[in-house]
Amino acid sequence: MPTLRTAAAATVLASLVVFSAQLARAAEAVVPVADVPPPSPGEVTALAVYPAKVALRSGDESAQLVVTATLADGRLRDLTHDVKYAVGDGKTVSVSSTGRVLPLANGTTEIVATYGGKSVKLPASAEHFGEDLPINFPNQVVPVFTKLGCNSGGCHGKASGQNGFKLSLLGFEPDFDYVTLVKEARGRRLFPAAPDQSLFLMKATGVTPHGGGKKMEPGSEEYKIVRRWIGAGTPFGKETDPVVTNISVFPEHRIMARHTKQQFAAYAHYSDGTVEDITRRAQYESNEGEIAGVDGNGLVQTHGMSGEAAIMARFQGRVAVFRATVPLGTKTPAWQFAEKGVVDKLVAKKWRELNLVPSEICSDAQFARRAYLDVTGTLPTPQQLRAFEADTSADKRDKLVDALLETPEYTYFFANKWADILRVKRRGEAQRAAGTFAFHSWIKEAVATDMPYSDFVRGILGATGDETKNPPTVWYKELEKPEQFVDDTAQVFLGQRLACANCHHHPYEKWSQDDYWGLAAFFGRLGRKQVQQPGFDAQRGQGLTVQVVYTTATGTVTNKRTNKKALVKPLDGEPMDIAVEDDPRQKLVDWMVEPKNPFFAKAVANRYWAHFFGRGIVDPLDDMRVTNPPSNPELLDVLAQTLVDNKYSLKSLIKVICKSRAYQLSAVPNEFNKHDKQTYARYYPRRLSAEVLLDAVNQVAHSPQAFNGLPKDKNAPARAIQLPDESFSSYFLEVYGRPQRISACECERVSEANLAQALHMLNSDDVQGKITRSGGRADLLARADDKRPDAEKVEDLFLWAFGRKPSPDDLKAALDHVHKNEKTKKVAFENILWALLNTKEFVFNQ
Repeated sequence: MPTLRTAAAATVLASLVVFSAQLARAAEAVVPVADVPPPSPGEVTALAVYPAKVALRSGDESAQLVVTATLADGRLRDLTHDVKYAVGDGKTVSVSSTGRVLPLANGTTEIVATYGGKSVKLPASAEHFGEDLPINFPNQVVPVFTKLGCNSGGCHGKASGQNGFKLSLLGFEPDFDYVTLVKEARGRRLFPAAPDQSLFLMKATGVTPHGGGKKMEPGSEEYKIVRRWIGAGTPFGKETDPVVTNISVFPEHRIMARHTKQQFAAYAHYSDGTVEDITRRAQYESNEGEIAGVDGNGLVQTHGMSGEAAIMARFQGRVAVFRATVPLGTKTPAWQFAEKGVVDKLVAKKWRELNLVPSEICSDAQFARRAYLDVTGTLPTPQQLRAFEADTSADKRDKLVDALLETPEYTYFFANKWADILRVKRRGEAQRAAGTFAFHSWIKEAVATDMPYSDFVRGILGATGDETKNPPTVWYKELEKPEQFVDDTAQVFLGQRLACANCHHHPYEKWSQDDYWGLAAFFGRLGRKQVQQPGFDAQRGQGLTVQVVYTTATGTVTNKRTNKKALVKPLDGEPMDIAVEDDPRQKLVDWMVEPKNPFFAKAVANRYWAHFFGRGIVDPLDDMRVTNPPSNPELLDVLAQTLVDNKYSLKSLIKVICKSRAYQLSAVPNEFNKHDKQTYARYYPRRLSAEVLLDAVNQVAHSPQAFNGLPKDKNAPARAIQLPDESFSSYFLEVYGRPQRISACECERVSEANLAQALHMLNSDDVQGKITRSGGRADLLARADDKRPDAEKVEDLFLWAFGRKPSPDDLKAALDHVHKNEKTKKVAFENILWALLNTKEFVFNQ
């Protein structure tokens, strides 16, 4: 390796050491910021309390108050934990400093909450206190196990249970839990004659050794409920007892300053119309812990980062969400943003809500490199960059997007993207190559012709025949079982991760096993058979065999929960009766492509937005659930509607996204958006994908790649983005995270940096061979017949690698090195080329 490269490598390593030390110092310098104190009494213009009245119907019930102040500037501020509470008679109920109301005796009274000179009153009553009212196991006892974590996946809720004791995961099967507790092990866990001596309670309170540790205190509310249930003879409950139909929270949304708190209350709504406060019985979890966290009592705490956080509340298989919007909270300068369309209007609205300042618009050179890479997976040439910068037309960026969408590279790049998630996979089996090539070609044709996305999906899900006549049938080679069809169909085309509902109720969504198997039933009449085709396979020494996919007249799928025939039912839909002559899969697609379908258009709109912006409006991009709401719901709705209005044209969707000024923002953060991760107030730089990076190295080094098995074309060297399946061997692609297509999740593609990647680019024979090869970029620039000035040659290298011209300092350093090595100019240009390839600016799209 030339001396300069050795020295540069040492410099890089030294820089890493310095950078690590800086990180360590920065970590030491982080000081927790104190919570914002409550407002002064003079700032409060009014107090309000929720609920308007408290009615406790048994000794087990409690109620959480939420006290809200209206401040002089119109803002709302939670004061639940700051007001002073007083009870009229002091005997009927008690109120804790956190606003929790507990019954003390039957009767009625009044609660007063006071802050400074302002107060608010509400009536309170308690009844049936001290009475042993009927207790319902699913409604009152199972939630205790869930709240304490007894039935979690890490404890007794896992598939094998824990120490011989198994509960259903998160209490989704109370019938099973009841039998396990009451009848298993000859009933030794419970002792109705002396409830306190029950093994279950003694382990939970730590009286008897328990591997899970102490879970509750004797005399606690949880203890009292379980003890009363045991003492009552461990009843399950009556069939006529009400069941939970849904849960809600109050408030549902609040704008909160950083480092402040907000109490919310959770409520269960029952089938008989009653509503019960379950604030202390529900489970909570934040989807953005850096922005806001939550404790077990429904108290939300915001931190130092602005943005939006969704707090999930879960009870009895039902979920609800509290949303916290946290503005930056500092004074920001006035800013202007010339909105081009509805995308810009909606992102700018979100910036104003969060008090963020967008970055400047990027330069023409930055936009060109960004668009080429995002749309075509290909670096622009110096000639293309110079021509674009020289173009003086006002709409040149729009025209560039239009032009790129008509290139073969766009077709290859997005065919590769879809081939990943559709699992176009050979599995090392030579006889499958014809099918993977055919399916990949079909995807390419669909991308090139802008096949309506609705037709694209119908062509895959409803495919019949064999790969020689209908290539999408290859999808049915990789997927064999009904549950595989559900998992991939839901995740790829509906943005729903349903896999866990195969065995139990979805822990973060409303989907049950019945919903899961209802979707699986659409594939119950799928038939397959192997057919011998004319021809001869030299490798196998036998005739070719292909799989034929067809629809049978009969066929069902068994619901694992009931062990009965699953009803054919779409998500959130009614069961369907499918005629014998109809293909249930076509009925599924009919439901999916309906303009009012709440999942289909949003799922692909979010997937494409994530491709161009580095993060989905819902993130992860294929996990679109109630408890993981979009960071900008209006924006997602508009993108989905745009797709529907344009008859599911994906090119139209790309144009709307890439022609927005939001897409054209600089990647350079300012003081006010440097921590932004959700609102696209700047362009989020991201590492080039494995195939794109390999092609980029080959482009810059002028070193075409050979892929055995791809058709050879002298005029168009093979590209990594053209590879139809995963079987083409390449260490470069492996180390940079090419997926093996074992799942339908885009998360399988690794984008994080690692040491192996750095070393491969720095020091591998593969990359060194590309840089030093005869006829490569360095060789061509050093040849005597290239009479151009060295400064122009260096400029070309920078345009190839970075999409920009060198700065004066860059140019001087490069020219000094070339002039010092006049006799070995090829080596000098190799060194410069090597240095450029080993920079973040080259490896990242920004």
